Amino acid sequence: MIQLYKRMQRMREKYVDTLAKLYEYATTVYSKNQYTQWYNTKTGGYTYSSFKGKCDSLSKKLTQYGIGAGDKVAILSQSMPNWSVAFFSIVPFGRIAIPILPDSSENEVTNILEHSESKVIFVSQKLAGKLSQACRDKMTLVIDLDTFDVIHADEEKFTCDGRTSIPTPDDIATIIYTSGTTGSAKGVVLSHRNLSSNVITCYHACKRTEKDRWLSVLPMAHTLEMTLSMLYPMYCGATVYYLPKPPVASLLMKALKMVKPTTMLTVPLIIEKVYKGSVLPTIKKSRTLTWMNENMNGLMCRIIGMKLKKTFGGHISFYGIGGAKLDPEVENFLLKAKFPYAIGYGLTETSPLLGYSMNKWRTVGSFGYPVYNVKLKLHNVNPETGEGEIIAKGPNVMLGYYKDPVRTKSVFTEDGWFRTSDIAVQDEKGRFYIKGRNNNMILGPSGENIYPEEIENVINNVEGVSESIVVERDGKLVALVQPAENFIEWDKESEDKLYEKLDAWKSKLLKATNKNVSKASQVSSVEVMKEPFEKTATQKIRRFKYKESAPTIEEEKTAKTDKETK
Repeated sequence: MIQLYKRMQRMREKYVDTLAKLYEYATTVYSKNQYTQWYNTKTGGYTYSSFKGKCDSLSKKLTQYGIGAGDKVAILSQSMPNWSVAFFSIVPFGRIAIPILPDSSENEVTNILEHSESKVIFVSQKLAGKLSQACRDKMTLVIDLDTFDVIHADEEKFTCDGRTSIPTPDDIATIIYTSGTTGSAKGVVLSHRNLSSNVITCYHACKRTEKDRWLSVLPMAHTLEMTLSMLYPMYCGATVYYLPKPPVASLLMKALKMVKPTTMLTVPLIIEKVYKGSVLPTIKKSRTLTWMNENMNGLMCRIIGMKLKKTFGGHISFYGIGGAKLDPEVENFLLKAKFPYAIGYGLTETSPLLGYSMNKWRTVGSFGYPVYNVKLKLHNVNPETGEGEIIAKGPNVMLGYYKDPVRTKSVFTEDGWFRTSDIAVQDEKGRFYIKGRNNNMILGPSGENIYPEEIENVINNVEGVSESIVVERDGKLVALVQPAENFIEWDKESEDKLYEKLDAWKSKLLKATNKNVSKASQVSSVEVMKEPFEKTATQKIRRFKYKESAPTIEEEKTAKTDKETK
């Protein structure tokens, strides 16, 4: 029986080499299963059978307006059941999907639509304001993603000659635009093979079944959520639940209680907020837990871990964390608490999964080993430090950057390995530990390689710190720090008392940081940010925005003083 099951799995892996075949397989084998669902209502979702009916119907509408194989169709929306319907009315029929991140500005939306040459856009009512009138007028079709009503149509294009095709593994499935943290937008071209191979990779990393329940909290336009929480559930016939609003704490807790998910994909920020905003205060408020923390830390973490698992619905068996590096202190707690977390490493350019660490492989600070069918190694290794750039090879590596052969060439080695720009070391067991991004590295006064991420890990564990970044200005390291929520009562303190407290906290922060970093990594000053950092879809801070200057409390104080003087 076991041998028969394994044989069936191998047959499925061999068969699903395009998203068209994934679509056909899922909607046939799991036709009666629920595919998507709002977390709090039974309306608005789809069984695999009704999902296919809706996708096929929408595809015919696109065909009527001449939208055929090779044409680009954009999706601008927050996550919802209809997002996957739009995607699968495009991709299985040879068209190319252009997902747009929901936090994109109107200008970014315009640039993506123009650069990709999109002819149609599915847009949600919530984000319709980001579609300029000029862009709307250029479209053959504009479709309301909430209702699938046609908002705008170029009736001259109603020719019924949009010829579809059955895509091959190397045909383009989607172009995903990402600015990352550098500010330089690029269109990542992913093929059917790229995405379908990564789905199979996910299965080898963590086997899910049709009994599993996903709770979706990340933007579907990002490859992390698209591959692991839209495509992979299809592969195993599972159900995905969606939130109608962004996952603020109160809504998330309610959804966890109702859905009781077995599977979630998140970025580090979510679990780090739970740890700093709930776990640490709980320990500090309890004399018993405080004593246990000092004398029986392992047992205390295990007790809190059991409660944490119950908070997540009591059935969570896979809590994937990706998109950025997890705070080592938080990971150390999760490991001791026996919480079922897993670390995933990858990039949009790799569909996205390259490496992972879960179960007995988990080690604080490491993303573990390469995933199934992917090779990783270090390139240009420094013999003194063991540091080198991670390079990758596998069927999940992108075709290139859209309309940008120069940039495409720059990210591949001469023998075809993809350059990730992540600098890492390996331990004696072959596990990878990322030091930082090559693009973020700062060259010290004596030629030392300084990775700001390592300094930030120290800063972020100082009391009162929510987030931070370290930048270089005039040859010195400056820490920009965002205080934790309610740590500073901006409106309640008198002005003099507020700045006095700020100065004392900054002094303490600077001392605590420099005590725990190397001589080359000493921070010269701290600037306190009043407004949150601007971030990417995976909650990484857009560093390029803050390299020169940023609005800080200190500047606000100076401006007030100058005004009073005048």
